[in-house]
Formats: sequence, structure tokens, C-alpha cells
Amino acid sequence: MSEQLINEIRETLTLARSQFEYLSDLGIESQAIELHDAGEDHQGIRISADLQETLEDIRADLGDCQRCGLAASRSKIVYGVGNPNARLVLVGEAPGREEDLKGEPFVGEAGQLLDRILLAMGMQREEVYICNVLKCRPPNNRDPEPQEVATCEPFLIRQLAAIQPQVIVALGRFAVQSLLKTRTPIGRLRGEWQRYQGIPLMPTYHPAYLLRNPSGKRDVWEDMKEVMRLLNSGGDSS
Repeated sequence: MSEQLINEIRETLTLARSQFEYLSDLGIESQAIELHDAGEDHQGIRISADLQETLEDIRADLGDCQRCGLAASRSKIVYGVGNPNARLVLVGEAPGREEDLKGEPFVGEAGQLLDRILLAMGMQREEVYICNVLKCRPPNNRDPEPQEVATCEPFLIRQLAAIQPQVIVALGRFAVQSLLKTRTPIGRLRGEWQRYQGIPLMPTYHPAYLLRNPSGKRDVWEDMKEVMRLLNSGGDSS
């Protein structure tokens, strides 16, 4: 096994530990799961120590997921779409009604706005990868619950590890706070480069927020210009 793959597995396990520590900080002790060596099975989520996973491998492992209560109310699992070798990954919160029906992220009105933002950046949806923290729609589009995140986020961690993008854009408060393990308000984080497992991460507002607050579009465009600058330069965000 290569040293690079060993390091990737180690980083994934470290991030998973931080997730459970974060839940413990919120008082959710019962959700803590002891982490053992790579290759063990945790909540039905397998981490391979032998091969670099592909997005197809991870989707197959997800299967017809019944790991949390959201399975009872969803129509379709919304896994993610786009280029498996994308330089840019955009991460949202959870599927909405249209996404739940179609099984694809960001296909409603907010998704149409996201497509326009990508076009303004000179990019097509097919060039990037788009996914959410949760793969199933919470009833009535409520905020995801910590237990749901603890169950579902390991699949997102594996997706990002498989793609290895140059840049991540976290869309909205929930995606930002989940990935960065912080409760800092999105208004204080947006527009400032962060790091996720060594990958530059740009926090910005969710397209659904922009539909309600059009004045935020200017801020998001400034954030996207920073993303374009970094992608075009191939440099570091620091």
C-alpha cells in the first residue's frame, strides 16, 4: 500500500474522530463510535485499506441506505453528480423537494441559480462535482439533525477523498459548519479561505439564501472570483 494512500486513510479517520468529538461537545454521547484500524466496518460504512475507492464504489456501499430515519420519508437517495476528476467540488446541505424526486442535487430554483453562477465562472455543471452533506431530504426541509450528519457525512468524506479536488466551495451555513466543525456564523466565515484536509475551502452563501436575499449575490460573486483566481493560478490559497 502506498504512503499516500496510508496518509489519506489516516486523515479520513482523524476527521471522523473530530466529527464524533464535535457531537460529544453537543451532548450527544450515545452517538460516539469507537474507531479502530482502517478496514473495519462502522455503521455499515467500509473504509478500504487496500484500494483507492471510486465514486462508484462508495455509491455501491451506500446502497439503498436505511442507516437513519430519513430513509422512511425520502423518495430517492441524492448521491452527487458531475466529473469524478473535478478540480472543483460544491457541497450543499441536503436535498430539497425537487432533488428528492429526481435523485440529483441542485435541480430546483436554487440549482438553476447555481448553474448560472457556474456559467458566469466559465464552467459547466458537468465539469464540477456537486453533492450535499446529507443524501436524503429531511422532512419539510428542516435542518439536518446531528445524528443524521454523524451517519451520512462519512460518505461525503469518502467522496471528497476519491475526487481529491483542488478547491471545495461550501454552500451555506450548514455545509460550512459541518465541514469545518465550527459554530461560527456563515457571515463571519464567507469569503475567507479555510482548509479541509489540506484542500482550500471557500465558504459562501447557499443559492437558496440568495433567492431570498438578492443583495448577497455580490458577496457570492466576490467569493467565486477568488475561487476562479485559485483554480486559474493552480496556487495556494494562503
